[in-house]
Amino acid sequence: MSDHHDVVVVGGGVIGLATAWRAAGGGRSVAVIDPAPGRGATWAAAGMLAPVSEAHFGEEALAALNVAAAAVWPGFARDLEAASDRCVHFRADGTLFVAGDPSDRAATDRVHAFHQALGLPATRLGARACREAEPLLAPGISGGVELPGDHQVDNRAVATALLEACGRSGVETVADEVARIDVAGGRVVGVTLAGGGSLSAGAVVLAAGSRSGDVDGVPEAFRPPVRPVRGVTVRLHAPEGVPRLRRTVRALVHGRSCYLVPRDDGGLVLGATVEERGTALQVPLGGLADLVEDARRVVPALDEYSVLEVAPGLRPGSPDNGPIVGTVPVAGLVLATGHYRNGVLLAPATAEEVVALLDAVADATPRAPGPFDAFRPSRFAAVGTPVSGRP
Repeated sequence: MSDHHDVVVVGGGVIGLATAWRAAGGGRSVAVIDPAPGRGATWAAAGMLAPVSEAHFGEEALAALNVAAAAVWPGFARDLEAASDRCVHFRADGTLFVAGDPSDRAATDRVHAFHQALGLPATRLGARACREAEPLLAPGISGGVELPGDHQVDNRAVATALLEACGRSGVETVADEVARIDVAGGRVVGVTLAGGGSLSAGAVVLAAGSRSGDVDGVPEAFRPPVRPVRGVTVRLHAPEGVPRLRRTVRALVHGRSCYLVPRDDGGLVLGATVEERGTALQVPLGGLADLVEDARRVVPALDEYSVLEVAPGLRPGSPDNGPIVGTVPVAGLVLATGHYRNGVLLAPATAEEVVALLDAVADATPRAPGPFDAFRPSRFAAVGTPVSGRP
């Protein structure tokens, strides 16, 4: 392993790996530091690319960024598959957002009106139309919304492909953690590893997810205010002869959200738990039972599916639920964290943005305006201690 690189990426989740791969593709020597690259929140995710169903009231700028990021995914998927010789199972067949009962239908109608106000593609459907679109839906479904702009990818296949593509591009991976980003004379000079030793670098990208705020060396005023938000996915599989879900279904059941994401191989991912429990990864039975019961109410055929895995992960939440991407007053240091529920969706666009920022610093040229402008680190440094974000 070389002890000097053009870029050191701190964190080997989907954000860090995508950034490392794209940076190496531009001719840079790159190292990724992570004790378990491709795991963590990336491994526990469901792979939903959901710019429409993840559009929430008061988060219009984030919705615009997510829509722009979704447009990057088809080309990114093609490039990644070509670079790794691995399929990432990108599917552009939309999402069906359904209501479990009449009160849930009123809530989905309000969300639909919000989508329309933002100009997002969404079509209101009656109960019969929902069941025609997905025959496995329960008879009691009250209707829903067709979201053609929401897609999916196999997040674990993406992580595996990124690791392969990074390796083929010359990216070095270091199974360690970064204790400190080293700075001298107002600029980055490298990183100190938790296990001992150091690497020198011309630039450092801090993409350590929910751990990003724990890495020393970032100016205190710009230390990313990210927090761990636990999410749990349940992986199921349909035995031979059992009907399979055709497409992604997101549902409201008694006011609780859940999603069901089918895989090409007969697998199915359930998710949507959001818990503020610090760094604990233990899975409480109550929340897990609610998730499974809500999913069974929406798709009764799940009773015949086999349980393969319960996977907890820690999403990096920010105070306003938006990512934190940009430079800070240390030359060569770029933050790329706080992606919360949209890490897989935003990974290709974030990688492009970080590489463009590195290019701009190297060339001493200003960045053109873009959708990440609302999500720079400076928005928190200016206001002091922020409040907690939406759960």
